[in-house]
Amino acid sequence: MSIDNDMREIHGIFFEECSEGLDVMESGLLGLDLGAANLDVVNDIFRAAHSIKGGAATFGFLDVSEFTHSVETLLDQVRAGERRVTEDAVEVLLQSVDCLRGMLDALQNDAEPESAAAQGIQARIEKILEAKTEAPPATANTPAAAIRWLIEFAPGREILKDGNDPALILRELERLGSLDVQCHLDPLPAIDEIDPEKCWLRWSLQLETDQPRNAIEEAFAWVGEDSSLEIKPQEEPKPEAAKKEPRTASIAAARDSGSIRVSTEKVDTLLNLVGELVITQSMLRRCGETYSPENVTDLRDGLMELERYTRELQESAMQIRMLPINVSFSRFPRLVRDLSASMGKKVDLSFSGENTELDKNVLEKLSDPLVHLVRNSLDHGIETPDERLAAGKPEAGVLRLSASHENGNIVIRVEDDGAGINRARILAKARERGLVEENEVLSDDQINNLIFHAGLSTAEQVSDVSGRGVGMDVVRNNIKDLSGRLEVQSEPGKGSVITICLPLTLAILDGQLARIGNDVYIFALQSIVETVQASREEVNSVLGTGKTYRVRDQYIPVVRLRDAFNLGEAPDDLDSELLVIVESDGELMGLFVDDLLEQQQVVIKSLEENYRKVDGLAGATILGDGRVALIVDVPSLMQQLCNTNAIKLAGSTAA
Repeated sequence: MSIDNDMREIHGIFFEECSEGLDVMESGLLGLDLGAANLDVVNDIFRAAHSIKGGAATFGFLDVSEFTHSVETLLDQVRAGERRVTEDAVEVLLQSVDCLRGMLDALQNDAEPESAAAQGIQARIEKILEAKTEAPPATANTPAAAIRWLIEFAPGREILKDGNDPALILRELERLGSLDVQCHLDPLPAIDEIDPEKCWLRWSLQLETDQPRNAIEEAFAWVGEDSSLEIKPQEEPKPEAAKKEPRTASIAAARDSGSIRVSTEKVDTLLNLVGELVITQSMLRRCGETYSPENVTDLRDGLMELERYTRELQESAMQIRMLPINVSFSRFPRLVRDLSASMGKKVDLSFSGENTELDKNVLEKLSDPLVHLVRNSLDHGIETPDERLAAGKPEAGVLRLSASHENGNIVIRVEDDGAGINRARILAKARERGLVEENEVLSDDQINNLIFHAGLSTAEQVSDVSGRGVGMDVVRNNIKDLSGRLEVQSEPGKGSVITICLPLTLAILDGQLARIGNDVYIFALQSIVETVQASREEVNSVLGTGKTYRVRDQYIPVVRLRDAFNLGEAPDDLDSELLVIVESDGELMGLFVDDLLEQQQVVIKSLEENYRKVDGLAGATILGDGRVALIVDVPSLMQQLCNTNAIKLAGSTAA
């Protein structure tokens, strides 16, 4: 199916709304308890499915519309109280969500949706629908006495074009109780002016039901904002019920919040700052046109204001790129449910700090590492129910994902209360593969970090989840690419905690400028441990492994960046140079530079996109004087220098 170019933008909005609707469906299905349905949750799921069906029908995606109709039928029986929530029903509805994702992805890529999977799921839904239904018992919050409701409903003229049918709404109300219907023909125009695709009727309804008001409102959940709806009891309800707001207001609020991808508060802040910049620019222009020694103070004040507003504008613009990490966390309830079921394990998943915001680019690149870590905790960490009971633990394991802001960084933790890391097995596997010498003694932290070596796995058999030794090394490499670091803590029998520390954004860097020869290089401030005045007496040459420098009681490897970057010969005068001590993955290295300049925030420009990839450099930026400065990629540079000089990064204690 080919999508015309003039419709692509409209279709793009539809596909985006469908994606959000499918997320709502999946989240709601995962939160359903078996047995009597939670009406609010089921209504949210039903509403999302109905919106997808209506939109698909409007755009002519009939395969999606017909498939969603069968899903909607099953959901309708559940929300009407005709069917209990069962494991089989939840499973097939979750598979329906996956199937709809695939069908919509195919349509978005101008391909035909796969029909075999949809037909198989539809057959399962039909089988469930054909089975005898058992209505759940009445819940305690169902009103005991029936109330007569007066309803005035005048649908918008375009309601039929949206795929809605007022007759279906009336049929839905009829299920709730005794319904009297009066149809008003007064809005009808002359017969030669009637447009058959528009709705010209309005209704006065009297409904006697023991269902709560929200059940009536749900029947009208699909009407547009151009429709008129009034629902009121024939007798005034108790004051508590009178506090409930009209349904139309809540619908409008939901649509407003869903249609804006950036909060209005952030947009208002940005516009206010632009206004301040315009005022400051006008003041500076006036000072320039009428320059005299007397208005130097005004000029200086204007420049200070310009600097302040520019900095605030930069921070405000960066806030627009920030998204809550819940965007990434939301995929894990389904993942944990499916994987734990396939492994025969019981797992309780919990989140904290879901509203913590980080840069969109960081968030996208963080998704795969988090998936690997969660799968690893489920497979290697959390035990089976029998093993946990034998160890005196609850049969359901606990997996917790948390996020927070700490010291200007994003800190994400993946915690479980499983068996912990089996250090003896890890060490044995590492020695078997030649990663560790037979007589080499490693600390607990060093053994823990061996799990990130490629090809190292302690799984007893290969499965579709783990066992091939790939995954954790991908995690480490991806986190390094994000200029982050990993920490592993584990206690046998009590569980493990893997901590990811990341910068808030990849676009702006707090940097330290350094001069090497005639060029300026920039180091990320977070990678610098300290700087010291170099002294020739503290430099030692180690045969075959380069040079080391003694800092207090520790020897660290050192390299002259002038040599590493091939910047030409320099006077052999180390006493005039400065040593910048940098850190990556807990390891230290010293880098000799000629001089340290100021610190400043810089905007990172990609070298790979504008020139080509250069090892040891993360990008470039333009300084205030117009010069280009290169940004040093400390982790990459340390790894490159270690490989070149056979330097072992772990420093040794001085004798």
